[in-house]
Amino acid sequence: MTVGIRVSLVIAILMLSLPGCATTQHAANHDPWERFNRGSQRFNDSGDRLVLKPVTIAYRKHVPQVIRTGVSNFIGNLKFTTTIVNDLLQLKLLDTGADIGRFVLNSTLGIGGLLDPATSVGIRRNDEDFGQTLGRWGVPAGPYIVLPLLGPSTLRDTPALAVDWQTDLRAQLHFSTVARVALTGQAIVVRRESLLNADETLDSAFDRYAFIRDAWLQRREYLVRDGDVPEEAPLEVEPEGP
Repeated sequence: MTVGIRVSLVIAILMLSLPGCATTQHAANHDPWERFNRGSQRFNDSGDRLVLKPVTIAYRKHVPQVIRTGVSNFIGNLKFTTTIVNDLLQLKLLDTGADIGRFVLNSTLGIGGLLDPATSVGIRRNDEDFGQTLGRWGVPAGPYIVLPLLGPSTLRDTPALAVDWQTDLRAQLHFSTVARVALTGQAIVVRRESLLNADETLDSAFDRYAFIRDAWLQRREYLVRDGDVPEEAPLEVEPEGP
């Protein structure tokens, strides 16, 4: 089970986080591979329903909250080097300094990232990846893709996943293969656990696929533009005939 089998479920929360998020013609125009994508999403959803969700529910039920929070903090700290590298690539120097400070503080006083003192002292957490870096420098997103096991992506963001992995400490530190697989598996469960409360919203969508696609594309645009996304013009309604 790889990291991405739960990615499509992230969209429920992302959808709720963006005001005015709705199905758009713009999103549909970026989905020329819809038939493949729908099949791929059904495959991913089946894996989640049969394996990942039951495991995650058991994790939430049997593992105390304080331990779950510590594990989430630790894994997030290992991945945070990706954000720092992409801060630099985007020439966001103030964010780079703040994120280096967050990483150092959490890695030391935070006992390797188990605790999050940086948030307690008001250091904001940024979120950057190489797909956002490419978008910032003008690389178009290209068609929407649902990758088997890896979930929603675009033609631009798919190869960027390999770059992100190389800047992740889980790839660079000398973990054994067993430890690396265990960390990756735990990261999947941690993320899925944070999304359990959104399942009802996602399941109630009229068209689950379109719901996820439109929310994911809008969220990526929001991240690439650092929230500076123009409001959509209202749809024009053709006047009815006499």
